[in-house]
Amino acid sequence: MSSLLNGVEGERMSLAPYYADFETHYWRSADLGFWKLERQQTFQEPGYDSWEAFARGDWAESLRLLEAGREKLTRYHQKGQRHGFVSRRIRVVEEPLSPYMQWELHALRVRSETGGRIHVIDADKVVQYESDGPLPEIYTLGEHVMYEAVYDERGVLEAARKFVDRDLILRCQSFIQELYQAGEPLLDWFDGHVAHLPPPPAQT
Repeated sequence: MSSLLNGVEGERMSLAPYYADFETHYWRSADLGFWKLERQQTFQEPGYDSWEAFARGDWAESLRLLEAGREKLTRYHQKGQRHGFVSRRIRVVEEPLSPYMQWELHALRVRSETGGRIHVIDADKVVQYESDGPLPEIYTLGEHVMYEAVYDERGVLEAARKFVDRDLILRCQSFIQELYQAGEPLLDWFDGHVAHLPPPPAQT
C-alpha cells in the first residue's frame, strides 16, 4: 500500500547503520512507544537459532529454543516497563498458515507471554487497504522516526528505510493503532488457530 506512505521512499540504510540508528532511537520513544505492522507471510531469519531449527525440520528443538529465550525476553520487557516504554504490534495473518507463520506465531506467543502486546488480524480485514499493493512492513518509534523493513526475494532482511516526517509518522501510527484495536489478542487467538496444528515441513 504505497499510498499509506504518500509515495515517500525515505532514507535507505544498510543493515549495520540501521541497527545502530534503531538502537539510538529505541529507548527515547517512551512518549508514544513502539508500534509495528507486520504483513508478509513468509520470511527467512538466518542466524536465529530457533528459525534455523524450524527450517531444517527440527520442530521440537525450534520450540525448545523459543522457550530458552523466555528469560531474556522477560528482562527486555521489564526494562521497557522501567522506562515507561510500551511495545505493540499487529500481525496480519492469512489462513491456512504458511509454515513460517506457524513458527512465528509460536515465537510471538512467547513474546506476548513475557510482556509484549501483540494482536492478530485476519488478512480479509485489511484487503480494503491493499488496492495498490500489500501493506508495508513499518514500525514507529515515538513520533519522530519510522522505519520500513526491506526484504530480498528470499524474504531475508537486507535494508531499512527511515522516515522522519512527523505528519507521515503520526498518520501511519494512527493507522497501525486502528488495526491493532480491530484485531484480537494473540493469546486469545492462538489456541483455536495454531496450537492444534501438526509440525510444519522442513524449509531447507
